[in-house]
Amino acid sequence: MLLRMQIFFALCILGMVCEAARPVRSLSRAVSRKGPADASKFDRNIEELIERIHDLSNENHNVDANARGGISAEEILEDPNVRTGGTVLEGIDLSAYYGVLGKVFAMYRPLIEDGFIENLPKTFVCILSGRTDCGLEAELTKTVSLELGKPLLSLLSSVKSQTCTRSSTSSEPSLFQRSYLRVDDSTVEQFSVFQEIMTALSHLSLSDKVMSAWTGLIDMAFPAIVTHCSEFILTFLQTPMDYVKIALQFGIAIPALDQNEQCQQGDLKQLLMWGIRHNVSWSFGDTILDMFLTPESTLCSYPDPDCQSLPTVSFSRTLKAVEDNPTALLRCDHDNLARFNDTLCADIITVGLQSSSTLSTFCNALSILNPTEVEQVWSNTCHVIQALLLPLLEDRSDCSGDMPAAPPPGPRVSRSLSLSQLLCNYGNWTNASDVDAGLVTLCSENDRQKFILAVCSNIQLMQALMNNNPNNSWLWNFCVNSSDGYMVSQFCRYQTWTAETVDPTMVAVCWDQDKERLKILLCQNLDFFTVVFSHVDNNWLQLNCTEAPAQPDINSLVAASCQYSEWRNVMEITIEMISMCIQNDDKGFVLEVCANATFLNELLRNSATVWVGEYCTVSLNSPPTNPPVVFSIPDWCNYDKWSKVLVDPSMVELCWRHDQMGFNKNVCCNMPLLEKLTLEPQNEWLMSVCVDKETKDILPQVCKYSDWNKPIIVDMTDLALCAELDSLNFTQKVCANTTVLQNLLANPDNTWLLAYCANHTGPGGGGGQGGGLMGFKPVEQCQYHSWTVALPDTSLLTLCWDYDQANFVSSICTNTGLLSLLTKEPYSLWVGTLCTTYTNYTKGNSQGKSNNTSTDSQPCLVRDIVRRLNWTCTADFSSACQPGSSQTQALQLLLRCGVKALQHRLEGLLTPHTASVVDQATSVAVVLLVALEESQMMSLRVTENIRFNVLKSVVLYLEKETNFDNKRILLQCFGKVLTSLMQTGRLGNSDGFFLIKEYFRIPLASLRAVLGAVDITTVRQILQYFSRNQGTLQFTDDYLGTMVSVLFQTHLVRDGSLFPELVPLLSLVNPADIQSLPPLQTNLIVRNTINSNIRSLSVEQRRAFGRWYSRALSSLNMTAGGPSFIRDTGNLIVYLPFHSFQHLSPAQLLVGMDVLLMNTLSQLQQQFVADSLIRTFRNLTVEQFRRLGNLTCLSDPKDLLVYRNSEAFSVIQDNIRTCVAQGLRGPSDMISSLFLNGSELQSPGSLSAGRVSQLAPFLPWLGVDFLQKLSQSQLSPVLTALASVPFTPAQASVIVDKVSLNNSLSQPGQLQKLGSLVSGVKVETLWNLPSDILLSSLPDIALHTPGLNPPQANTITTKLWDSPEVTGWLDKVEPLLPSTPLLSVLTRASLLLTNRTLAGRQAWNTQQAKTLFKEAVKTMPNLSAETFLALGSIARGVSCTALRQLFRDKPTFSSVQSVLAFMNKQSVPLHSSLKKCIIEELYYFDFFSELLGEFGAQITLALPVSTIKKFPADMMDTLRKMIVKDSHHFLLLPSTKQDVLVDKMVQRLGMYTGEFTEDEFRSLGIMATYVVDEVFVQLVRSFFVESLEFLREFCYNSSKRDIVAQILQEPGTFGPVQNWTPETLNQVDRFLFFLPKETLQQIPQALMTQGRIERLFLSQRRWESGAVGALCIQGRDQVEQTKLFERQQFVLQNFLGFLKVGQVTPPALMPTCEKLHATQPSAWSTDSLTGMSSAAFSCSLELFGQDPFFSSYQQKLLLQKTKEIYGAARSFSSSVITQLGRIASQLSVAELSVIRLSELSTISALGAVSTWNSRQLAVLSSSVLNSTQMGPSQLASSTLVAMGHILCGIKDSDMRSLNAVEFSKAVLWLGRLRLSCSEEQQQALTGLLSHSLAFGPISSWGPEVFIEVGALAAGLPDMAMSSLVKEQIEGFTPLAVSLIRADKFAVVFDPAQISMFSYEQAKAVTEAQRLLLSPVQLTAMSMVLTVWDDKPVDFRGRSPGLALCPSPLCHLLGLLMVLLVSAL
Repeated sequence: MLLRMQIFFALCILGMVCEAARPVRSLSRAVSRKGPADASKFDRNIEELIERIHDLSNENHNVDANARGGISAEEILEDPNVRTGGTVLEGIDLSAYYGVLGKVFAMYRPLIEDGFIENLPKTFVCILSGRTDCGLEAELTKTVSLELGKPLLSLLSSVKSQTCTRSSTSSEPSLFQRSYLRVDDSTVEQFSVFQEIMTALSHLSLSDKVMSAWTGLIDMAFPAIVTHCSEFILTFLQTPMDYVKIALQFGIAIPALDQNEQCQQGDLKQLLMWGIRHNVSWSFGDTILDMFLTPESTLCSYPDPDCQSLPTVSFSRTLKAVEDNPTALLRCDHDNLARFNDTLCADIITVGLQSSSTLSTFCNALSILNPTEVEQVWSNTCHVIQALLLPLLEDRSDCSGDMPAAPPPGPRVSRSLSLSQLLCNYGNWTNASDVDAGLVTLCSENDRQKFILAVCSNIQLMQALMNNNPNNSWLWNFCVNSSDGYMVSQFCRYQTWTAETVDPTMVAVCWDQDKERLKILLCQNLDFFTVVFSHVDNNWLQLNCTEAPAQPDINSLVAASCQYSEWRNVMEITIEMISMCIQNDDKGFVLEVCANATFLNELLRNSATVWVGEYCTVSLNSPPTNPPVVFSIPDWCNYDKWSKVLVDPSMVELCWRHDQMGFNKNVCCNMPLLEKLTLEPQNEWLMSVCVDKETKDILPQVCKYSDWNKPIIVDMTDLALCAELDSLNFTQKVCANTTVLQNLLANPDNTWLLAYCANHTGPGGGGGQGGGLMGFKPVEQCQYHSWTVALPDTSLLTLCWDYDQANFVSSICTNTGLLSLLTKEPYSLWVGTLCTTYTNYTKGNSQGKSNNTSTDSQPCLVRDIVRRLNWTCTADFSSACQPGSSQTQALQLLLRCGVKALQHRLEGLLTPHTASVVDQATSVAVVLLVALEESQMMSLRVTENIRFNVLKSVVLYLEKETNFDNKRILLQCFGKVLTSLMQTGRLGNSDGFFLIKEYFRIPLASLRAVLGAVDITTVRQILQYFSRNQGTLQFTDDYLGTMVSVLFQTHLVRDGSLFPELVPLLSLVNPADIQSLPPLQTNLIVRNTINSNIRSLSVEQRRAFGRWYSRALSSLNMTAGGPSFIRDTGNLIVYLPFHSFQHLSPAQLLVGMDVLLMNTLSQLQQQFVADSLIRTFRNLTVEQFRRLGNLTCLSDPKDLLVYRNSEAFSVIQDNIRTCVAQGLRGPSDMISSLFLNGSELQSPGSLSAGRVSQLAPFLPWLGVDFLQKLSQSQLSPVLTALASVPFTPAQASVIVDKVSLNNSLSQPGQLQKLGSLVSGVKVETLWNLPSDILLSSLPDIALHTPGLNPPQANTITTKLWDSPEVTGWLDKVEPLLPSTPLLSVLTRASLLLTNRTLAGRQAWNTQQAKTLFKEAVKTMPNLSAETFLALGSIARGVSCTALRQLFRDKPTFSSVQSVLAFMNKQSVPLHSSLKKCIIEELYYFDFFSELLGEFGAQITLALPVSTIKKFPADMMDTLRKMIVKDSHHFLLLPSTKQDVLVDKMVQRLGMYTGEFTEDEFRSLGIMATYVVDEVFVQLVRSFFVESLEFLREFCYNSSKRDIVAQILQEPGTFGPVQNWTPETLNQVDRFLFFLPKETLQQIPQALMTQGRIERLFLSQRRWESGAVGALCIQGRDQVEQTKLFERQQFVLQNFLGFLKVGQVTPPALMPTCEKLHATQPSAWSTDSLTGMSSAAFSCSLELFGQDPFFSSYQQKLLLQKTKEIYGAARSFSSSVITQLGRIASQLSVAELSVIRLSELSTISALGAVSTWNSRQLAVLSSSVLNSTQMGPSQLASSTLVAMGHILCGIKDSDMRSLNAVEFSKAVLWLGRLRLSCSEEQQQALTGLLSHSLAFGPISSWGPEVFIEVGALAAGLPDMAMSSLVKEQIEGFTPLAVSLIRADKFAVVFDPAQISMFSYEQAKAVTEAQRLLLSPVQLTAMSMVLTVWDDKPVDFRGRSPGLALCPSPLCHLLGLLMVLLVSAL
């Protein structure tokens, strides 16, 4: 019978499946019958039984008048008779059904024996999937289930109706679990048996023996019971749980990363399922108890008519609501089921996971289904569950009293009330005093959007709520964070503030959100200041409207005041003076005043100074008996020994007083020593002293009181530090600020603040009448009865405990329900602990005093039973022991205590497997509960109960998990749900902080994807954590840059209110990310945030914000903005693109001048502002011109001349003078018209010293002749002004000669006073100066430009290094180390290394470092990485052999990384051989690719292109970043290297096709203009126009200049040049020189004024002297430079009319000295130059001599003009010869023989000219020897350096007689020149270098000597050169290679030696040298060049080559050569 019933229920359930599936699809009843021939009896029986069942079903259906062919499950449930257990159930013939069941059982018996039960899961799966090939057994099963399911549904409906209580009046629906545990009080009769049992147990009289026996019985029986239950669990729970788990895994698809590394955000149930899948221990045991066994609390502890229950929100219990929720689990049309491989079934089948046979069968059946069939199984199973649960969970009408009539069929409507309808009816909040604070909190958290609209947007209501109840003080912060800028716009309308309307809350809001604007108004508007501070509650504002006064210098005051010799008049001596002298100069006062009786008597006549007499009496009567001991700090304060010996406290104090700096360093900063000293009680004062020293700078960083207005977590230690060390500010800004105090009290650990503030604020400190601290009134604010509805915040909870403890205990600790709610919140857990402690204490006291006063005197059945059973239970029985309490509560408490009592025993008895099964079952049950609650089928507050367990489990998992892929899923796919769990309570917790920390541990590669997927709430948490811990977090720039990029590109687009929280990261944002900002330009908070932080950003970032802001601006709305538009906009206006900026009107510029000048204007903007203001307004004031400053220099001179007779004119002159002094030159007309047009300049000797000082910046333009006419009396007084002017050496020499006539430079400090004039000091004078004078002057000399010339530098270094004391002067001689000869270092190498630390700090050049390294390794045979790094800068001279050994001894990444980091920090560039060695040695290391980021730019750029082109995209991007960050080394590369490198980079980074965008251009940095022309021509035109000023700073080759010229003329840019305007020319600027000549001619003549032409020349010169321009020009060949010069020359001569035939140049356009300085002399026509006046020509002579673009013919004409002015060459003075420069090369041999070359400055000027012929050189060298009256052997190194190219005029025989030592000291400079010496002369010079007193034999030369001798190495003998080894060849300079004679080069260098060349050396090989090389030599050369040129090796070279080789031996030799080269 039992088996029959089991089969019946199983088949009925399956029938409901099929019946419920009918709406989805129709299941065919047709059976595929077998033919009569082969049909078995059993099959026929099955078919007959099926027909009988169908007939029986039809008979019962005919009961209905309308005989229906089939009724679905929904139709049955819609039938009111079925729903109420009515006629349908009664009309069924149960006997007929019973008979059919008997036949079914008989039919199934053989099937059961054949394994039908084992295959039943497979049968079910087949039927549910809708397949028709399941067999007759399955067909029978389906038919039985389909037709017999209706009786079961009717039965369930009847049972449901019988369980309803007709007399119930409760409107709350009856849940199944409520019927089981939490029934209403009206159902007490159902517990009568339970009541009787409890009463009987409570009256049992149990003795100790009985209880002991009972306990023993339990101890004996419990293990057996647990064992039996464990077996039961493993047998009957494992498999059902697995079924449920599989179902959940199918129905709850766990988020996973897709191909784009993105995933959907998972919900809580998906998180739980993910945890189950990944073995996360959820530990939900206690949570289940809390959900089911926690008594429900009521507002009243006992029944009372006055106790009104609040309405509760009811959920609809119908499953239709589930169908409407697309994210619900129990949806029957689930279309996103999980994959089969993601379920437990996959593990069972593939991994072989142990499972039951039925489960294995079930999984195998599912595995063969396709996804559609799986979905069908899910859908049909879902309908089964609906059919089963619907009768039980349906909210039936017959359970609420009288039986209503059956409702008509139709859709069922979900019955639910919104929170607004129930509680949050804001329309009734008109009286704020009647609104409970808890209700406000409840509505803000659960009805957020409506709350913001109704409360935050209603200022009056919000203020009333905050003013009437302090518990609502959090409200303003909530509204500020929620409604963003709206709060500021509503509150901060300062123009409407009056003394009556201003509210402290409004002030607090505006100070927090709009601080800068409010502060400016308070400081600048006195009326507004009065209005704000008229309210006493605003006194907390701290303003600083003025700069703090500087602290006086005590020493200076004492020196000025205590001059006792001048104390003659007693009346002039003040008491302050006497007091200061006594306090700071007591010894001097006693000796000078007290000992002078006469003066002391005079002083005592004044009654105010009578006390001085007493002081003197005491001081004179107590002289020291012994001579005072001189206190010696090194002797007494030996801090190193203090840690080992006992130190007397008096000695500690003595050292503190006399050596505070050393004491602070050695004691305060030495924590072990400080702790030891403070163990002595007399030394405890050290803690305050040392802490004060340490925290003086820390306090402002820690005590950020303004930030504490926000609800943030403040570190408790920081809080204590501020309270202790900054008590005054702490009291004012914390204790006196209710908002701050309440925010801080949110942390329970900060409750000590209450006592602290009470003690420091004094009585009545704002308390008010009857109030406590800060006006706190417990009677009004501690409304405990309302806490059940809305829990209090932390501050109110803490205040009520501290100030209302008695009522708190009686109202909270005795209220179990309320106490339970409080202990579930993280911020109020402490309440439970306190209440438990208090209860235990009171119980102990009461029991000690009297047994009759026990709190347990009242009888309570549950408590008595628990005690009698000896259960230890901490539950509070007060609620269950109250009169009238329900039995449900008693049963719950009894069960809870029983479970708790058995829990400990149970944990020790369960096997791990059983415990695991129980835990899994618990977790699965929780998932089901979450799903049910999500579907609104129950209201157990599951999420609230489990959130702490979930967070804790996740934290533990993250701590232990090492696989980031798993962590990533949690952070990326479940970040939103985790954050929501953290935010469920009002405050965060430590687990939440731990989760936020995990976002800062994400690997960089995954950061973008993970951070981009989190929701905005999590982002805010991340930003808040970063802001609070920014100082302690360590991140790379790439990490932070990626973080900011994600925030800008992703999250700001979603929520613009996030912007103010990004302030700490703004400096790291990429300009491209700024462009992705959403349109927030009108958001006041965003704009103010940018304005207040924009100055801390880079220029690129500022411009990016400007471009973003310009999107919201047009020319119309800029004009309509009014005069105050710039001020209203703020700093952002300055960084608008120029096409927008130029629409500002002059009036707007004038009003907004302050804003403009506070920021950094671009050159183009400065020009625009200057033109607009000075040209428009002719009445600018003195103050306005002062504010304009340097902008004055950009205006038109004629606009400035308007002010000639006004007060502003002197300011204008000062501004221009400042510009010139700073190197900012204006047009020549401005200088000449404002300064140099006076007649006084015609007689320089008549100028006053003051006038000379005013003219000082312009004196270089007046020339040498003008300076020679000035006297010493005119120059000496203004030497300070002259010392900062950049005079030429010739001009400086004139001034120095005059000012040093009577002032010897040998006097201390005189040489330093010269400043930049030091370049004019004669070499002879420097040689005669003492060494100490030179040493003391070197630091000042190094600061000035141009500084020393080569002869001067050689003279100083030679003199100093000749002294044996130089080894102790290294720090002082460091500025001239690059100019120090190697020979000087070589001879003192061992002495220099006696102090290796000192030597390692110096900036040695490469050859010096190599010399010292060689000497150092002699004493270090085993060179380790540590000793290598300890060598400092000397280590840069390491040999490749030593470096190779160093790497091989310790081939680890960290070791190599430290060496590379050390190399990159060197201030001197690494030699090419060292870079090559590093690359070759590290290339074969396994971690070579990881070292790329460690190489640095200069090493990486030495990599061969064959290696670089193999880089993947990420490595190529790393290379790109390095070059962009440090572009200097890239610009030093040869042009071929630059082009090849950039081309490979662009290809790999995907920039080769499509538009060349702004992001791509900026990402390439300086390399952007080195892309191929095909890419560059695709540059986005809008970016080109907007960024012209930015683009002008780049380097352009010839082809790029042509492309730029083409783009400039396109219609989309500026169009044809004929249509250009002055504004266009301002933007084009120096790009004008890129235009072809025929295009330049079309520019309107009127635009190209002389002033504009001069500005173009000055702009080009400014770029060429910049960091990029100087290196760019250096890398160009002469052809390119000449081409650009010709364009410049054409512009000047064309537009000034010099090219027009027959036109006479007007005098105004004739060149002057000022015009030539502004342009370039060679750009002018020769006729115009020779037509200059004598004065103008003479002041320009030095310019002519330095211009490289004059032809020989032009130089001849200029020389002829010079002779006309100065006479024949014989009469040329030294200054004239010095100024001639290149022009002197046109002097004839006869003229050269008669000029005077007695001064080294003159010789140096001629020696720098390289265009002399051999005859001229011979004459010049003879003239030098004759003028100096010295023979060749007597020439000093400084003279040889000065001779330069003239050296080649000395005969080779005379060269051999030169002093080898002196020549070796001069070779550093001479080796850099391309000398035109003959082969014999070169060999003679190298012979000098190989002298034993010089560098010794050539074979002993190391690379350092070859680097030193430079080009002179080209003169080595053939044998010596052919014997060079690799290290020596590495020292060969490219210049030396190019100077080797061609035939010699082909002979001395074999292919093996050529293969050792560096790329630079091979590139220097001349065409003549290449032509004479053999094919094999050419092959070796090509292999060197191929490394970078990336071209195939040309084995043929320039000759027929190997292809025409007549002999096989030739091929063999060639092959061997290639192998040899590759082996090397």
